[in-house]
Amino acid sequence: MPSSFPSPLQSTNLLSNLDSFDLTPSIGTELSSSTQLSSLLTQPGAVKDLAILVSQRGVVFFRDQVLSTKEQLQLVTVLGEESGKPKESGLHVHPTTEETSELGSEVRTIKPDLDKVRYYGLERPRAAKAWHSDISFEPFPSAYAILKLNHIPETGGDTVWASAHEAYDRLSPALQAFLETLTATHVGEPFFAPGRVFRSPRGHPENVGQDLKAVHPLIRTNPVTGWRGLYVNRVFTKRINELSLDESDHLLSYLFEHVSQNHDLQVRFKWQIGSIAIWDNRSTFHCVTQDYGSFPREGERVISLGERPYFDPASGSRRESLRA
Repeated sequence: MPSSFPSPLQSTNLLSNLDSFDLTPSIGTELSSSTQLSSLLTQPGAVKDLAILVSQRGVVFFRDQVLSTKEQLQLVTVLGEESGKPKESGLHVHPTTEETSELGSEVRTIKPDLDKVRYYGLERPRAAKAWHSDISFEPFPSAYAILKLNHIPETGGDTVWASAHEAYDRLSPALQAFLETLTATHVGEPFFAPGRVFRSPRGHPENVGQDLKAVHPLIRTNPVTGWRGLYVNRVFTKRINELSLDESDHLLSYLFEHVSQNHDLQVRFKWQIGSIAIWDNRSTFHCVTQDYGSFPREGERVISLGERPYFDPASGSRRESLRA
């Protein structure tokens, strides 16, 4: 936890002249297909304003993009740098990425067979069980993520995002105050397998080891916006440390359902070839819609690492900020 907390970033409105529209009141903005991400990389200050927009809106969508994997890596790097990430935080190396990965250790290949998705029969879980925030099991987890899909099914395979800011704002003041005193343990259990050895370090000197475990506050302050957000997710959050196991299980169950059952704090995106999504993992949760059977849904995701999660008592909520 930093000795002094950073101040929220201020936009210079370099993107204000671009055509865009909000998909819902609380989360999700789409920019016109006339905006090319590759061109923003060449405009001084544009990526910083993009980082602020992504953090404020949770996830920003682009269509009809021509962006190479090299440019994707460059963009997520600059997003982190321009938004004030710690100098030790680089791009994440997924713990299961092979040393000989064709695209390099910092690119996570999205494929149904790699993710071990079960499409048919009684083994298929409820879709809500897949809600998560990327790599929250790391001591220094994800800030920004960029996903582009190169192969998509004819229909299906949408991704749904939910706002951690709105999830926090929807809680009662008494529950907010209680959660602000708590921490939770996050564990990367989905990646455990007999005999598997995880890559290490994973983009930060402290993202090491084989247990894939970290402790984070339940309520997290986003340093870019200064807004508070709920920071627990069904896939990786296993225990609230200050409570008994029964208390922890019941409270986590409520918080997980608070995110998954409130569709008015969510946005759903239908992919097309050339679509790209950029989101802030500090302030969102997401979940793929696994309704596309054995049809191809493949692409690349890259992740920048941010700060160690913290709660700033002086930070405010998204609603308070927008009212002001």
